[in-house]
Amino acid sequence: MLRSMTGYGRGEASAGEIAVVVELRSVNNRFRDIQLRCPREYMALEPRINNLLRDPFSRGRIDAFIRRSFTGARHRVVADERLAQEYARVIHALCEDMVGFAGQDVPLTFILEREGILQVYEEEVDVMSEWDIVETAVLGAVDDLLAMRQTEGRALYADLQGHLAELNQQLAEVESAATGINDRLRAKLELRLKRMLGDRFDAQRLVQEAAMLADKADVSEEIARLRSHCEQFAETLEAEDAVGRRLDFLLQEMNREVNTIGSKAAEHPISHRVVDMKSVLERMREQSANVE
Repeated sequence: MLRSMTGYGRGEASAGEIAVVVELRSVNNRFRDIQLRCPREYMALEPRINNLLRDPFSRGRIDAFIRRSFTGARHRVVADERLAQEYARVIHALCEDMVGFAGQDVPLTFILEREGILQVYEEEVDVMSEWDIVETAVLGAVDDLLAMRQTEGRALYADLQGHLAELNQQLAEVESAATGINDRLRAKLELRLKRMLGDRFDAQRLVQEAAMLADKADVSEEIARLRSHCEQFAETLEAEDAVGRRLDFLLQEMNREVNTIGSKAAEHPISHRVVDMKSVLERMREQSANVE
């Protein structure tokens, strides 16, 4: 079944004081282009995350946003006891030596305010211990995105099937309009030559000119190739793997055959239907540009 290249997915996972949210946004791209934005703490996990995002998708730009929430204490305070004791010893000795201060106690708050006594450190993140949480959130977002791309793919499938049926109908009309074109061109040519040449009319020249016109106006080969491309297009729509590039190629070939039919069209009914077929092919091209 077809998959669209556009969609959105979200995944969440948590354990203890850690919560991770992953959001994926997918848009059209001829190739696979993964753009990952994650917290600084998860830089070491980026290769693993990219691997999880790369395998399920063959085309499209995937913007991945990862958020990490931590509900525990982010910092810890460490006291330098030796330095505090040194401050206390020096201050106590100074008090003993100074008149009027002997025997006085030094407030602990005074020592704590001294530089270097208390140090605040940010807790280091053990990212490897959080990998299971990240992996669960990423895979959940991938599944959510794939589901949306498949849903939109079903809509694309229905649209392309409808356009293909319309194109086949127009092709049948072109084939019907081209039936007997050689005899009609010969009759027109004969009438024109008789008007121009009168008694000098040459039947042999008529045969030659009619053969040349018939060859230029013959679109049977183009019709056969275009019908074959339509059949391949229909088969490709039923494929299970990514088919966007193949659909693009087939549409290019189909457009080439329609252009050739248009350049050979010697009668208005055919040229009129060629315009309609080009319109249908353009709509199919726009839709197939969304197919993975």
